[in-house]
Amino acid sequence: MFKIFRPDPARKLNQQYQALLQQAMEAQRSGNIKLYSELTDKAEKIGDELEKLKKE
Repeated sequence: MFKIFRPDPARKLNQQYQALLQQAMEAQRSGNIKLYSELTDKAEKIGDELEKLKKE
């Protein structure tokens, strides 16, 4: 009944995921490949967590 009042963890993770991908793209365009790979790795970990939440 009160499910609408609970925070959605998938929504927050998705926002973080999208922000990291955006930062990674900007790092790649500026030529900072090391930062790009670090941000992409973090985004993949968050993506894995999102997949786990979707399966539940």
